[in-house]
Amino acid sequence: MTPYIANLSLSHFRSHRRTRLGFDGRPVALYGPNGAGKTNLIEAVSLLSPGRGLRRAAAEEIIRRPEAIGWKIAATIEGPGLGHEVEITAEPGQPRSLMLDGKSAPQLALARLIRIVWLVPAQDRLWIEGAEGRRRFLDRMTLSFLPDHGEAVLTYEKSMRERNRLLKDDVRDPGWYRALERQMAEAGSRMVENRAEALSRLSAAQDDTATAFPAADLSLIEVEGTPAPGPDALADALAASRPRDLSAGRTLIGPHRSDLAATYRAKDMAAAQCSTGEQKALLISLILANARALKAETGAAPLVLLDEVAAHLDAGRRAALFDEICALGAQAWMTGTGPELFAELGDRAQHVAVEEQGGESLARIEEPSP
Repeated sequence: MTPYIANLSLSHFRSHRRTRLGFDGRPVALYGPNGAGKTNLIEAVSLLSPGRGLRRAAAEEIIRRPEAIGWKIAATIEGPGLGHEVEITAEPGQPRSLMLDGKSAPQLALARLIRIVWLVPAQDRLWIEGAEGRRRFLDRMTLSFLPDHGEAVLTYEKSMRERNRLLKDDVRDPGWYRALERQMAEAGSRMVENRAEALSRLSAAQDDTATAFPAADLSLIEVEGTPAPGPDALADALAASRPRDLSAGRTLIGPHRSDLAATYRAKDMAAAQCSTGEQKALLISLILANARALKAETGAAPLVLLDEVAAHLDAGRRAALFDEICALGAQAWMTGTGPELFAELGDRAQHVAVEEQGGESLARIEEPSP
C-alpha cells in the first residue's frame, strides 16, 4: 500500500480560511471555476516536501488576507508502517516551522517521509526558457530518488554565495577561497553524481514500460570549463577560474550552470523544437517515469500533483493518463475546471468540488455522477 495523505487541514492558507478533508488513498480529482482555490490545495500538499512548494512562494506570500495572522497546514500521512502527523506553520514575518509527530524537525526530514512529484502549467515552457528552471526540475526529480541530494544542493549554494561575496568585494587572497572551494567541490560532485543517477533511473523507467506518452532521452550539458566529475578536479577548476570569476563578480563554472537537454525519442527531435502539445506530453511522460521508477525501487508510488493537466489533453490521452495513475496506485491530486474532465475516473478517484464564496474557498467531497 502506497503512503497517502489521509487528512488535510488548512488554516488561513491563501484563499482557504478553514478547510478540512479526509481521503482514502485513491486519486483526488479537484474541480471548480478558475480562482476557486484548487491550486492552493495542491500547493499545500507540495509543501509537505522540502523546498518552497510548487509556486516557490515565500511564507509571507501565502498568508490569507485580510486577517494576516499566519497560516497552518496539518496533515496525517498513512501507509505501510506509517502513521505520521505533520504540521507546518508560519507566523507573520517569520519563516516556516515544521513539527513532525509533535517534535520540531528540519525541512529536509520531509524528504524521507513521503516522496512528491508535480507538474504545473508554469512548467509548460520548460524546454524553451532558461536553464534555471530545467535544473530545478531535474533537482526535484533527483531529490525524489535521493533524499540527501537536497543537503548537497544547500551546502553548495551556501558556499557559492559566500565565494561570490568575496568575488564582488574584489578579495584576492587565495586563503579566503580555499575552504569555500573545497566545500563547493565536495557538495558539487555529489550533485553531479546524484543527477546522473537520476537520469539513469528515468531512462530505465521509460525503456521498461509501454505507455501512451512519448519517451524523452535526457542528458546534462555542462558549461565550458567544467571539469570531469570528482571533487579534486572541481576544486582545481574553481581555483583556476578565480581571475575570470573576479572580473564577472560571480562563479562561472560548476553544477549551478548545468543544463538539462531532452530529445523526443521517436522523432529524434530536440524538445525545444517540438510542438506545444508534444512538449507537454514529454513532461507528463517524465513525471510518470519518475513515479514508476520510485515505485519499482521502493515498493511505493509517490504522491503525484498535476495542476490543470486534464484540460490540455484530448479524451484518449486523458483516459490513458488516468489509467496509468490508477495502475501505479498513486494518490494523484489533479485539478480541472469541471467534473466532466474526470468522468473517465469514475469511482476510481475521490472527487472534490471547490468553490469561492465571499472571498473564501470552500471544498467538499462529492460522489461522481453515474
